[in-house]
Amino acid sequence: MITLDIFADPVCPFCLIGKARLDRALAKRPDHPFRLAWQPFQLNPSMPAEGMNRADYLQAKFGQDGAVKMHEQLAQIAQSENIPMEPLQVLRQPNTLDALRVLHWAGLEECASAVMDALMQAHWVEGRDIGNTDELCAIAKAAGMDGVLVSKLLSTDADRDTVRDRDAHGRARGIKAVPTFIVANTHVVEGAQPTDVWLQVIDELTSIPPDAPVH
Repeated sequence: MITLDIFADPVCPFCLIGKARLDRALAKRPDHPFRLAWQPFQLNPSMPAEGMNRADYLQAKFGQDGAVKMHEQLAQIAQSENIPMEPLQVLRQPNTLDALRVLHWAGLEECASAVMDALMQAHWVEGRDIGNTDELCAIAKAAGMDGVLVSKLLSTDADRDTVRDRDAHGRARGIKAVPTFIVANTHVVEGAQPTDVWLQVIDELTSIPPDAPVH
């Protein structure tokens, strides 16, 4: 198996799009060699712990015209590629440190992809606040985790520093935006690449003899 590290934040729309495109490639190539490893990267590490109003966030970051154009772009991509996304349902921009802690614990239980799916679904389709502890516990439980244990862990500082350190390590390696994919700890693939690109990568990798190094 080849490790595919994926640096992502569930509130990043292009992480959602990139995951959908990758998932389609993996479904078309069920014998793919990848082992997915989700890595934390907070888009807004200085976001208040309670989050903020989504409209205020977009206004401050993009301006009125920029926010409108972004929504139009996302709607166009979502519609053309049949990706479930309802950005106007998102009323609150959360701090995602706790969501990334849940994702970290999910990785230990080997269900990180299911949890990332659930986090993105909750945020981008259902408009739920994934910075809220009760919501995170419900999401984790629905994805197969122990909701009671997740609740207990979230009430502590468990693995806050671990997640922050992993985020910082990615930035130190030169990662500046998400999604960013690293193949076999060597090759960097940036952005929400089309499904055809991933199919080409998989086909190239699976044509390499098993005992040959990945370059």
